[in-house]
Amino acid sequence: LLVPHLCCGGPQAWSISQSQRIFGTMGLRRLLCLLVASVAAFVPRTGSLAQTRRREAAPTLQMASMAKFGVFSPAVYAGRVLLGDKSLEKIRGQGISLHSQAITEFCIFVGATAKMRGLLIKKAKTNGDILGFLV
Repeated sequence: LLVPHLCCGGPQAWSISQSQRIFGTMGLRRLLCLLVASVAAFVPRTGSLAQTRRREAAPTLQMASMAKFGVFSPAVYAGRVLLGDKSLEKIRGQGISLHSQAITEFCIFVGATAKMRGLLIKKAKTNGDILGFLV
């Protein structure tokens, strides 16, 4: 850290020794610790504490009235305006049905269990919510 030293009516040359006199060695160490701590706040945690919190707050499936705004939300809103609520719900139901059938066929093809099929369908619903299909 280089800090200008004001003396005799004007700034003199910058030097490390003058900044050490102003901040001191302990001041620079404290500044460095604060910078590291502030950067650490933006790094995602890994370890047992983060995993414990994830287990406590299990993700819940949200209904359509509480869906997230995603990439495809504007298209869904446009479809609602152009087609109306009943037509949009009918098309959405057909799309969900076709997707569930595709997941079922995939599970049969790879030999997955019924439990795995259910988990894949739940994951599809969660992803659809994140992408904005359920607004």
